[in-house]
Amino acid sequence: MTQAAITPVSFKAFGADFEAFSQALGDSFARYGFAVISDHGLPDARIAAATDATKAFFAQPDDVKARYVVGVGGQRGYTPFGIETAKDAAHFDLKEFWHMGRDLPPGHPYQEVMPPNVWPVEVPTFVSDVAWLYDALDELGIKVLEAIATYLKLDRHFFDPTVNDGNSVLRLLHYPPVPKDGPNIRAGAHEDINVITLLLGAEEAGLEVLDRDGQWLAINPPAGSVVVNIGDMLQRLTNHRLPSTTHRVVNPAPERRGFPRYSTPFFLHFNPDYEIATLASCVDAQHPDRYPAPITADAFLKERLREIKLL
Repeated sequence: MTQAAITPVSFKAFGADFEAFSQALGDSFARYGFAVISDHGLPDARIAAATDATKAFFAQPDDVKARYVVGVGGQRGYTPFGIETAKDAAHFDLKEFWHMGRDLPPGHPYQEVMPPNVWPVEVPTFVSDVAWLYDALDELGIKVLEAIATYLKLDRHFFDPTVNDGNSVLRLLHYPPVPKDGPNIRAGAHEDINVITLLLGAEEAGLEVLDRDGQWLAINPPAGSVVVNIGDMLQRLTNHRLPSTTHRVVNPAPERRGFPRYSTPFFLHFNPDYEIATLASCVDAQHPDRYPAPITADAFLKERLREIKLL
């Protein structure tokens, strides 16, 4: 396992030199499936408040947390320790998590597939702090997609109408201390289902990316960064020009085993009825279309949730 040579791209360039920002970000995605964006500009105090609310919820007794398990395939509320299992893995992940999704107005056509949020009454600040983080990462994700669209030589705002009511999910993750060696790890090797993932909290060691040569690369971004990776939906749309790279979260070194790990991935999704059809610009004689049959984002999501035992 070696340190990843992923050069951080400063978000300051988004406004100062968008073309350079887009090129640097796109090149990182094309090479690794991952990029690190430094200087993201989200207020540290607001992120800390959301993290504190997260910790307060996970510190509740198991019977309290269990009240928030809702039967929607893990899309909302609490998913207990020992449930999620990476695709084709024999052992469950060492984590518990909370999901918040998009709030829809009454009568919205996506309500059938995007259930309402539930909220823990035991943590009074949870709603405001976590909802702020959802909105902030959603907004940042749309800007990242502007850069990706430009890199792919599409209209800069190509993705705007494809994700404006997307089935995006904020996951609050708690990896408890790991008392001993065993077959389970914090998150088994997997690829993300969605369009792109924006991850806060990767400063605590553990995140690793599988490189082309079969080596695992450690991702340890500088403070004030967000790690972004390509998901399977965007890989499919771009005919693998932008790869969805296998990654995992390994157990800590012995001196860190007594410490929990908290992280916050935002899984940015297409609108449920968006048809994922390979971009014509990503198909040529050397790169024939791998996916001649389109699929809606919702059908793709359900297929994958079944594979990881959330449906």
